[in-house]
Amino acid sequence: MTKKIRVRYAPSPTGLLHIGNARTALFNYLYARHYGGTFIIRIEDTDRKRHVEDGERSQLDNLRWLGIDWDESPETHENYRQSERLDLYQKYIEELLEKGLAYKSYVTEEELAAERERQEAAGETPRYVNEFLGMSEAEKASYIAEREAAGIVPTVRLAVNEAGIYKWTDMVKGEIEFEGANIGGDWVIQKKDGYPTYNFAVVIDDHLMEISHVIRGDDHIANTPKQLMVYEALGWEAPEFGHMTLIINSETGKKLSKRDTNTLQFIEDYRKKGYLPEAVFNFIALLGWNPGGEEEIFSQEQLIELFDEARLSKSPAAFDQKKLDWMSNDYIKNAPLDLIFDKAKPYLEEAGRLTDKAEKMVALYQPQMKSLDEIVPLTDLFFEAFPELGRAEQEVLAGETVPLVLESFKQKLEAMDESDFQPENIFPQIKAVQKETGIKGKNLFMPIRIAVSGEMHGPELPNTIYLLGREKSIQHLTMILEKIQ
Repeated sequence: MTKKIRVRYAPSPTGLLHIGNARTALFNYLYARHYGGTFIIRIEDTDRKRHVEDGERSQLDNLRWLGIDWDESPETHENYRQSERLDLYQKYIEELLEKGLAYKSYVTEEELAAERERQEAAGETPRYVNEFLGMSEAEKASYIAEREAAGIVPTVRLAVNEAGIYKWTDMVKGEIEFEGANIGGDWVIQKKDGYPTYNFAVVIDDHLMEISHVIRGDDHIANTPKQLMVYEALGWEAPEFGHMTLIINSETGKKLSKRDTNTLQFIEDYRKKGYLPEAVFNFIALLGWNPGGEEEIFSQEQLIELFDEARLSKSPAAFDQKKLDWMSNDYIKNAPLDLIFDKAKPYLEEAGRLTDKAEKMVALYQPQMKSLDEIVPLTDLFFEAFPELGRAEQEVLAGETVPLVLESFKQKLEAMDESDFQPENIFPQIKAVQKETGIKGKNLFMPIRIAVSGEMHGPELPNTIYLLGREKSIQHLTMILEKIQ
């Protein structure tokens, strides 16, 4: 690729980092790193009504947690927030006004609303109708003077070339074009409060920052022709555009909605629950992009090397929570124990469970955790009262040979010294019960597991018994024997 690659992620500080926005940042990051380009963070904070205190820090912190870094940002460069660039926008507003390519509009919100109602009642497509239409210069001057005398603050609108055709070759979707007549009339580029609108400011920013490629979600497709109009009006070359497909909920088939509370959708949620960032990065990278082949687990370095914009999907990306959980579990169970223990410590400490056996508890459950906060409920057995048995567990304990197995195993544990009570010494006791009673397989292991832990399934039985402790294991066996004999 001969063109100097400069891409950007430009969030609004209006809330937490959503999975969809994280994907936009991640694909721009992969694209820049793959081609040795520059990845920029720019903060688009001109929507003052939706501005959230600490929103910018939240965005950047969660991107860092994911493992994304950048080359330029408000932390390293001046005027990388739109609120710091108002003088720049004003300069180009004035240029367009002087050229007659934009004009001040004095129509009020009430008048706009009334016109929309009239159009809808007439079955017309709602659009802005130029308020100066049919006015002579004298009438226009009188109208403006009257409005200004009434204290009406104008907006600035771009004069749309309705005969124009605005088209581009999209990196994902191919050829796309819009007719100027279908844009909805002359549109506002500067609001009454002096702030530019998104579609105007983003063009100024992208041009001055020499952005080469704009990669974003396809909810921005309708914005692109408006932005091309601004490029045209200012005589600038537009960057290349690529619009990624929607992310849909794999269960409902509908667009992933922030109102869907059954799905974790914010990076902060995964961070708090103790998902590994490498797993979340890997999962998001495959939302609408396919490296080819059957493999799904990739390191960040591999994803950078493999990334190919030609493989961005034209079909909606399915957000599958089960797949993310599977992927996170794969990362956790294959990670070094010391790393997982270190990350699990805060959850154990908050629950008052950071004992001298804590690392062994983490090792026991590491193969089955999908998030590190699960270490607390998984270890309830060692700290809470014996759980209430379900019907399936009760049916197992009703077996004819169960009392014989449990009594024999209880005696074996009672005969063990506390100093010998280690996993490697516990398994031989189970085998001794088998030899003594002639009972084997699930008729041997299942009753012992249920009597000791209250569960039919779980991690290695000798390790579970060791962590429970000799005294507590014997107590549980005694209690179950009293119930079934």
